[in-house]
Amino acid sequence: MAVKAVFMDKDGTLVENLPYNADPARIRLAPGAELAVARLSSHGYRVIVVSNQPGLALGYFKLKDLEAVKRHLREALPALDGFYCCPHAPDQGCECRKPACGLLLAAAREQGVDLDESWMVGDILDDVEAGRRAGCRTVLVDVGNETEWNLNEQRRPHVRVRGLAEAADAICGAT
Repeated sequence: MAVKAVFMDKDGTLVENLPYNADPARIRLAPGAELAVARLSSHGYRVIVVSNQPGLALGYFKLKDLEAVKRHLREALPALDGFYCCPHAPDQGCECRKPACGLLLAAAREQGVDLDESWMVGDILDDVEAGRRAGCRTVLVDVGNETEWNLNEQRRPHVRVRGLAEAADAICGAT
């Protein structure tokens, strides 16, 4: 049986958006995050965080700080199956920073995920584009974080919702 996954953006999607936050004490789960992650997991999806973390390259925090955030999220959300991040600044031209799909491809390769059976959930169109480039279906959690509505086929979400609980409903209802 194919392994399917829900790739999920961290900041603004899984947790409240607090720019360059690497302090576990300041991490606040987004409304409905616990139930959404548990529901997706119970429907056979691996839930994998994929996150741009330019604060590493920009010197706002260290890798040990991000590791503490990962541990905190795994404790708060035991159903999380992975955490992948891009440590590069926006101008470094890497293949992993969303809207590129390198993080999703790496996670899929390491965890044996069938991208055709998977979803990408995020709060901005760069997340949608990364998911589409990887061959996933996509969900935009429209909580007002997108500021550049440059829509094209790669940036058009398959589903648009107002929160993570609604995203889980849409994904679980589609299978």
